[in-house]
Amino acid sequence: MAAYNTFDELKVLAKTELFTALVGDVLDKMGYFHQFLPPEIKPIDPKMVVFGKAMPVLEADVFGEQLEKSSNSFINKPFGIMFEALDELKEDEVYICTGSSFRYARWGGLMSTRAMKLKAAGAVVHGYSRDTNEVLRLGFPMFSIGTYAQDQGPRGKVIDYRVPIEIGKARINPGDIIYGDRDGVIVVPQEVQDEVFEKALQKARGEKLVLQALQAGMSTVEAFEKFGIM
Repeated sequence: MAAYNTFDELKVLAKTELFTALVGDVLDKMGYFHQFLPPEIKPIDPKMVVFGKAMPVLEADVFGEQLEKSSNSFINKPFGIMFEALDELKEDEVYICTGSSFRYARWGGLMSTRAMKLKAAGAVVHGYSRDTNEVLRLGFPMFSIGTYAQDQGPRGKVIDYRVPIEIGKARINPGDIIYGDRDGVIVVPQEVQDEVFEKALQKARGEKLVLQALQAGMSTVEAFEKFGIM
């Protein structure tokens, strides 16, 4: 019998019994070796956890908010289609963005307010975030490489969303599970989602038995031979 029946139940398990290192171990065993995002992507508060379905967003650098001579009318649209992407967020989705340089922030307080209204699960950007005090006050899960106040307005534009993206060696497709805590952010492909989390829950509960055995004095060699977990 499955350990969970609904996505809401899985969310609770992810925040109570599981953690990213454990899920990463399971993915390794299944042959998925490049599922973690780069290690510099961290929550702005170590206690934050993000868990939801990927809504990938692609951004590009620009060098002026409006350009008089451009062969692309899109280039003069403020922020590109960032507002459309933000408004498209659905319940339990994670806004996950990459594609441009690290010259400016890609997420902030007003975006967090809108995302919370839409019941989004969080934001993960391969770049900087800002308005940190406001986002901390809101308690919205925000993951970035750090904080930096410089605005993206004249420097970057969203050019597409709900398209596959890559961050580091990890490929992110719309609907994949994004799971992050203070130790990192991992991508769980949706086609193996159920198998991964079933195995992760089994491993989590097995590790409790290992912990009890170690606390009782069992050696690590004996524990691994008995439980196959370490």
